[in-house]
Amino acid sequence: MPRQARLDAPGVLHHVMVRGLERRPIFRDDAGRRDFCARLGALVDAAALTVYAWALLPNHAHLLLRTGGRPLARCMRSLLTGYAGAFNRRHRRVGHLFQNRYKSIVVEEEPYLLELVRYVHPNPLRAGVVPELRALDRYPWTGHSALLGTRPRPWQATGAILQHFGPTPARARKAYRVFVADGIPRGRRPELQGGGLIRSLGGWRAVAALRRGREAYLGDERILGGAEFVEQCRREAAQAHPPPARRPAVATLLSRVCAATGCPPPALHHGSRRARAARAREGLAYLALEVYGYPASAVDDLLGVRPPAVYRAAQRGRADRGRWDRLLKAGEAERNIRKQRPG
Repeated sequence: MPRQARLDAPGVLHHVMVRGLERRPIFRDDAGRRDFCARLGALVDAAALTVYAWALLPNHAHLLLRTGGRPLARCMRSLLTGYAGAFNRRHRRVGHLFQNRYKSIVVEEEPYLLELVRYVHPNPLRAGVVPELRALDRYPWTGHSALLGTRPRPWQATGAILQHFGPTPARARKAYRVFVADGIPRGRRPELQGGGLIRSLGGWRAVAALRRGREAYLGDERILGGAEFVEQCRREAAQAHPPPARRPAVATLLSRVCAATGCPPPALHHGSRRARAARAREGLAYLALEVYGYPASAVDDLLGVRPPAVYRAAQRGRADRGRWDRLLKAGEAERNIRKQRPG
């Protein structure tokens, strides 16, 4: 069965899980954990993500985050590809580090934000990495210690969580710790692993009682939320993604951008620093990555730069997106006129 497309949009809350290939360790030492946290913090500093909860286990990691100025796929590609490369160099290994693609679940904020915070943070305790809650309070590789103030993490959005627990930091931290302690006896809580309307309607027994033919629609492992939230997510996803056949080829985008800027295509590949060539590179990168969802590898050869430079160009191109969006509309209008011509 083909896998479903990811659900994403600016400001969406996600529960992300990353696992090691064949359940092998992805964190062997504190140097690796520090590197992962530094890369996560860099994404926060770039306003790409907001991180509410996180936990690093030997062979997997949990993140509870909200997307910002970049799509989740781009953020995770930057985080995981960079970390895997550094991991392989540090440990003198080659090959894949992570198992398949990461899992991401779109989360309805109310009532699941705080429930997921206290589900994610005690993971080292449930896994036996730390022996008791008192040890977890100071354990550096989960956001629990940051919320308690014992291990500061400037990039973690601790204030956004603590504000739910009390008017002052001290009172909020005390109430938060009680909240986490009360949740530990609940264990792994599979009901927080997605499933959409299946969770809302009371599980598979409730689904089985519905009319035949509705089951596939009511179950969506990409979503954790109530009935209205799940239907809204699915509706918006269908509207946000045009049919693949309408996505123009990268070469077509290149031709349109070069025609609009008066920049010959070879100037882009040779890395010209002239303003016209720079603008064309930014436009192509923005349209390819941000509008049509191409990976950086689809355009890096055309631009003569490495993928990180493509991402930066796309970000700069976003600042002039009005111009590039008008270019797309003009191209669409031209195609429609050609379709209407006889013969």
